[in-house]
Amino acid sequence: MVQSPRRSRRPFLIAIVVAILLIAGTRLVIGGGFPGRGGDGGDDQEANSQTPCEGERTTISVVASSEKAQLVKQLAAEYHRSSPKVAGRCVQVDVASKASGGAMSALARDWNEQADGPRPDVWTPASSGWVGLLRQRRQAADKPDLVPAEVPPADVPKLAASPLVIAMPKPMAAALGWPGKQLGWSDLTALARDPSGWGKHGHPEWGKFKLGKTNPNYSTSGLNATVGAYFAATGRSTDLTEKDLAEPKVRSFVGAVEKSVVHYGDTTLTFLSNLQRADDQGAGLSYISAVTVEEKSVWDYNQGNPTGDPATLGKHAKPKVPLVAVYPKEGTLLSDHPYVVLTAPWVDDAKRAAAASFLAFLQGNDAQQRFERYAFRDFKNQPGDLITEANGLLPKQPATLLSPPAPAVLDKALTSWAELRKPANVLLVMDVSGSMGQGAEGTDSTKLELAKRAAVNALGQFDERDKVGLWIFSTELSERADYRELVPVSVMGPGTSAHRSELRSRIQGLTAEGGTGLYDTSLNAYRFMRSRLAADTINAVVLLTDGKNEDNNGISLPDLLGQLTTEPGAESVRLFTVAYGGDADLATLQRIAAATNAAAYDSLDPARIDQVFANVISNF
Repeated sequence: MVQSPRRSRRPFLIAIVVAILLIAGTRLVIGGGFPGRGGDGGDDQEANSQTPCEGERTTISVVASSEKAQLVKQLAAEYHRSSPKVAGRCVQVDVASKASGGAMSALARDWNEQADGPRPDVWTPASSGWVGLLRQRRQAADKPDLVPAEVPPADVPKLAASPLVIAMPKPMAAALGWPGKQLGWSDLTALARDPSGWGKHGHPEWGKFKLGKTNPNYSTSGLNATVGAYFAATGRSTDLTEKDLAEPKVRSFVGAVEKSVVHYGDTTLTFLSNLQRADDQGAGLSYISAVTVEEKSVWDYNQGNPTGDPATLGKHAKPKVPLVAVYPKEGTLLSDHPYVVLTAPWVDDAKRAAAASFLAFLQGNDAQQRFERYAFRDFKNQPGDLITEANGLLPKQPATLLSPPAPAVLDKALTSWAELRKPANVLLVMDVSGSMGQGAEGTDSTKLELAKRAAVNALGQFDERDKVGLWIFSTELSERADYRELVPVSVMGPGTSAHRSELRSRIQGLTAEGGTGLYDTSLNAYRFMRSRLAADTINAVVLLTDGKNEDNNGISLPDLLGQLTTEPGAESVRLFTVAYGGDADLATLQRIAAATNAAAYDSLDPARIDQVFANVISNF
């Protein structure tokens, strides 16, 4: 071979650049570089990075439900790379994640950017039911509508679909006859009512039937499961009425479903993450018997990716005990992921045109294939290649889709659920160490002042049947303890009750001093509630702290974690933790919560404590 010393290096350099770009593009396609939960925000910035388009810009803010927000961010980044323009202006799409119920409530009360995040121009919740509820709540408050009045919620454009299913560990579903036998709410209610529990089906070692279900005021799966249970109780698939909700047999049926709940929550991630951890420990059949989720979440879990975030796919082993989807034989509701361009004063014609352009992209073939790649059905509810029995999913199901009730009936169902839900038996434990008296960054209040305000506001979420008490902790509050009881655990009673008033007054009077006796307090609060387990209630501790353990004379973390673990199937106390402020030991609080199959909440930004406290109380 004759080599030419004069050969240009330009083609070689171009080839390198092209290869780098192809590698980057491939990384985006397979999800390796996309935003994950709990990251440093760099990937989110990439996903929401500005379009390369040059010229004047129209920016639209999209608020998406949590199970698809990361995927929509990815798609926005791809949309940007096409340098989109509408009416001669570049289009920029910024995507934020917010739970459907939380976004609906924020819009209903008039969005507060400081508390709720960026104000949306486009809202895409998981279900059209939330759109109807928003309209209902705005009308009831005599406020202008924020969704197109001429378009019924069912006719709002859609992005994808995923039916509600009852996800069960495969051996449990098989014991009930899955996949050949049609199963539904009536089967699970009968199992929940049977005192022999799983012993009725030859597996007494599985204990009682235990359901994981999210709070319907926050979560689409919780909302759809609640409505589905009401429909199952009536035997109809359409035209649910307020009169139906009041029928004694209907209330009895729904009440039986709620009695089997281990606890509620703001998202299904708590249940799926706890189940994954139990499966890792070889106890995948001990935590819950079933959890109500979207169909696509079954696939996510079976890939070892309970968050559903494309960026974390493949980073954890698949579970030893997979989940399968039970499609209620009585019918189920569809999460149809509507795309709502708000009719708000801040949404002008340019933003509406830009939103229409992004919608066309999302409904295009390439974007729809991306939705299907993560086990969504397409926006016409057609299943893709992942909806297979091998993946625990049944493509010919659901046989019956329920028609969502009218918004007024849906609102009434939520009120009725509050009367039927499983009551709570909860101890609030608040850090009053000296650091809580420091100023909260970005506010004119101390951390303790913000926490007190949030705790008082959260009291309103407890029903009169719930039992609630109050402890405080720092270090050496007495000769023998870092903690002190301020209000005993007792029935809340109505809004004007003496117990509610005492809780409110004692919280408002808290002052800050001392260190942080975290470990001893956690163990003793847990033991205290274990000694006061109440039947047919959610037994829990909610502990808030802004620091890390500073009592060197107390119990160690390994000893604490060892004593928090409960026997599989046993009645238990769940210890929910709140990491408050930038100095809080979030990693340790996560381990404490995980040891009791609860959840840890992150309020590292003290200004968010009101919303975080509301999310914590949604478990009850």
